[in-house]
This record gives sequence, structure tokens and C-alpha cells, in this order.
Amino acid sequence: NRLHATDVTSSSFRLLWPKLLSQETGYYTLEYAPTADLARKRTQQVAGAHTSLVLSDLAPETTYEVALIPESNVHYFPPQTTRVTTLAEEISPVQVLISESGPRSFHVSWAPVLDSVVSYQILYGPLPGNSVKLLEVDGRHNSTVVEHLAPNTTYLVTVTAVYRSGKEKSLSAKACTQEGEQGE
Repeated sequence: NRLHATDVTSSSFRLLWPKLLSQETGYYTLEYAPTADLARKRTQQVAGAHTSLVLSDLAPETTYEVALIPESNVHYFPPQTTRVTTLAEEISPVQVLISESGPRSFHVSWAPVLDSVVSYQILYGPLPGNSVKLLEVDGRHNSTVVEHLAPNTTYLVTVTAVYRSGKEKSLSAKACTQEGEQGE
């Protein structure tokens, strides 16, 4: 039953603490700074009635030292401290490139490749239409070849990054296969 964090993201977290003060008996001084750079300390005053606060605009993948100092005019309360580490930034695929397009296949690549991605799912299907096929690619790869396609057809290709956290982010692109050769 002491100062701790919940709802941690790459840029924010919620602090919770026990009810030590009331509106009448004082306020809290909250100090927080990256462990690696304590000189960048930020200070905030919080009303005595509060028992939680969201800190935002934080750096991703950074450990913060947090101190909650009860400023009471009745009792002395020791400061409560905790350490919170923000999550890695999760960026969706920023670009999807289609290349080496032939009558029956094309090459799909994407960027950036991130450590926090477990796998990529490539969904593709002809436009218009709703027959969609799925390719799954290991998170270490940034390209794949889509084959067995129909010539002279526009395909919608969606690349979805599946993160370790379970989140998914997608980006789509259109691809056209070439005219088929005579006699196909």
C-alpha cells in the first residue's frame, strides 16, 4: 500500500498512492527524473485530496525515479519513492514498398524493422473483392514475395506489425500485377 505505477505506456504512466493527506491537511510535492539524468528533475504540486496522477510526455524505454513528498501541516510523513520504466516506442510500419512486379507475383518490403515486433502479417487480395490471403513473416524480416497471383490485377496489400505487447499496427499499399504473357 504505497506509491506505485500502473497503466505504463511508452510516454506516460499513472501513479497511485495511499491517502495520507486530505484537502485540509496539506499537499504533495511530486518529483520525477530519468535515473540516467537526475538533473532533469521535474516537480509538480498535487492537492492533498488526490491519490493518483498521470505523468505524460515521458521518454520511451526510460527508467524514472519518482518521489512523492507529503507536505503536511499535521504530521511528518516520509517521502515515498518508486522507479518506473516506460515501454519501448511502438511505431507502425512507416512505409510499404511494392517492387519486382510480374504477372504472377510481386515483392513486398516494409520499414522500419523493430525489435518489439514478433511477426508481420501480410494480407493481400484483388480489388474489388473480398478474397483475402494471409502470409505470416518472422519479425526479423522486412520483405517477402507474394506469388500465385492473377495477371493484370490490382491487389490491396496490408502489412500488420504484431508487437510483443500484443498490439497490432497496419499500413496498406496497392500493387498491380503485369499483363500476362501470350499463351498463359
